[in-house]
Amino acid sequence: MADEASADPRISYRAAFQEWQAQLTRLHAVLLDGERRPPDQLKGLLNREARAKERYERARRRLLGLGES
Repeated sequence: MADEASADPRISYRAAFQEWQAQLTRLHAVLLDGERRPPDQLKGLLNREARAKERYERARRRLLGLGES
C-alpha cells in the first residue's frame, strides 16, 4: 500500500490526516482530559503529534498541487 499511497495524493492525504488525528486525540487526552503521563512520555507524545502534522501538511500541499514550501 505504501507504493499506492505515494502514487495517489488522495490516499496519502487521507492516511496522513487519519494519523495526525489519532496523535492529536492522544495529545488532547493528556492536555484537555487530564490523562497522566511521565514527562519523558509527554515529550514523545508532543514530538509524534508534530511529526504527524508535518506529514499531513506535506500531503495536503501535494493534494492541492502546491508542492513543498
